Amino acid sequence: MRAAWLLGTLVVPQLLGYGYGAQGAEGEWADGWGDAQEEEREREALMLKHLQEALGLTTGRGDESLAGTSENKEIWGVEEEEGLEDEEEEEATPTPSSSPSPSPTPEDNISYILGRLAGLDAGLHQLHVRLHTLDTRVAELTRGLRQLREAAGDTRDAVQTLQEAQSRSERLHGRLEGCLKGLRLGHKCFLLSRDFEAQAAAQARCVARGGNLAQPADRQQMDALSRYLRAALAPYNWPVWLGVHDRRAEGLYLFENGQRVSFFAWHRASRTEPGTTPHPLSPDQPNGGVLENCVAQASDDGSWWDHDCERRLYYVCEFPF
Repeated sequence: MRAAWLLGTLVVPQLLGYGYGAQGAEGEWADGWGDAQEEEREREALMLKHLQEALGLTTGRGDESLAGTSENKEIWGVEEEEGLEDEEEEEATPTPSSSPSPSPTPEDNISYILGRLAGLDAGLHQLHVRLHTLDTRVAELTRGLRQLREAAGDTRDAVQTLQEAQSRSERLHGRLEGCLKGLRLGHKCFLLSRDFEAQAAAQARCVARGGNLAQPADRQQMDALSRYLRAALAPYNWPVWLGVHDRRAEGLYLFENGQRVSFFAWHRASRTEPGTTPHPLSPDQPNGGVLENCVAQASDDGSWWDHDCERRLYYVCEFPF
């Protein structure tokens, strides 16, 4: 700010001296050069004004620096006159009035509608492109799902094949084990299982191993099976499930393969004297009626007893040889 003030103090007096010389020239050449001097004075005043604006000099500081000089007063008077003339010119110049916007014509409405339709058509085109992309993706997913289903079907078939092979191997293993570890009698092999099962569950386990519950068909097989069970379970007496039942009809005893039983070895109570009542814990068999429909063989004497089919007992399987 101080540098600007110093520059003003140096330049302004020179400009004022130049203005004073111009005023003396005006007195000497007043006849021929009046108009030119007037223009020169106006130009000088304008230059002074621009200089003051550039230096940032205020009116007060300009009065202090230019006090007592008549030339300064004349310059400021010229500036005021120029300012008044500029204001008059601005007032005389008519400002353009804002004209009202023209109302839309039918052609403009048609153009607007056509533009909107073109935008809708472009949007529909984009939707068609996206729908086509989605259709393509759905088709790919459907094809992949079909391939997965085919692979799952192949896997299911392979698993089923393996299960069948495992079942065959288990049946073959059961037959071999029954004949190697159990009792071989003619075209049959008997094998005792010491697992407690209900009669139906025991039959299912025998089938899974390739056989059935034991079905002694005659006295020879009955005696051989009795000796085998007595030797395996002595000195205890355990009932063992056989493949004999009358579940279809009361009193109609069948083997598990559906054949009718023609040989029976029912337990009979021992009587010390004729006409006496048998012991209540050893009644004649069968005595269970409709409540006891499955047959078990006692391991001590080989006699048959009817029992509830849901009772869990040992069981003996037979395998074909």
